[in-house]
Amino acid sequence: MDFKNASELLALCTQQQLPISEIMRRRECQLGETTRDEVTHRMKRALEIMRSSALTPLKTPVKSMGGLIGGEAKKLAQHAAKGRSICGDVLHKAAQYAMAVLEVNASMGLIVAAPTAGSAGVLPGMLFALQDRYNISDERLIDALFNAGAIGYLAMRNATVAGAVGGCQAEVGIASAMAASAAVELMGGKPEQCLDAASTVLMNMLGLVCDPVGGLVEYPCQNRNAAGVANALVAAELSLAGIHQFIPFDEMLDTMYAVGRRIPIELRETALGGCAATPSACAKCGLCS
Repeated sequence: MDFKNASELLALCTQQQLPISEIMRRRECQLGETTRDEVTHRMKRALEIMRSSALTPLKTPVKSMGGLIGGEAKKLAQHAAKGRSICGDVLHKAAQYAMAVLEVNASMGLIVAAPTAGSAGVLPGMLFALQDRYNISDERLIDALFNAGAIGYLAMRNATVAGAVGGCQAEVGIASAMAASAAVELMGGKPEQCLDAASTVLMNMLGLVCDPVGGLVEYPCQNRNAAGVANALVAAELSLAGIHQFIPFDEMLDTMYAVGRRIPIELRETALGGCAATPSACAKCGLCS
């Protein structure tokens, strides 16, 4: 069940007549020399942590260590409660959950890095929003996490998920690709459609820089997690509608990696350029004075 790229993953799905989630689950059992129950238990624990980090700030806002964010998720929830949301229910909830996770992360709380701490809100944002809207069971969400894990594994093996190496396209971009693929499987899509959605996400987020204000994973990271969920939802919708992405995921991943290596060092998590270098950002963090 070991696969090195998306092409091999799709071949396994076809040969075994199994979804991506099940291929990844069996891979974990075989390579980890453990049982199905054990890997499922570990993923269940990850889901529990995700849920806690997505829900807690909606009731009790958490101020970040750097003081740049805190309370944004609750404001979004209150905005929707007043009937003022201009987004659909799924997108609005996905955004508020994603932003909530970043509040927990920036306040040194417990999160699941999926695939990184700075992009940890995208996947849970997507999953819990879909669960709310479609009454999806936790068991199916666990399957979706295995699907997302396959995408993250491919990115780690063949490219990068580090903002310092590939920019935010490698962090929030990969997180969004993971979320899009997971969403497609959750909503009944085929493995090919999952990877189409993941490829579309990377295409749409190509070149996104990493420019944390004050060098902290707070701002604009939190906003980009919300934007990443929106991108993932669009990509999943396109794929489920039968709109084919003719650039395969493997090629798009290679492209993302190549673009990332060409992004100037000032725009790769050094806080020397982009949003981090604006006068307002410098005044807010106070580190340059």
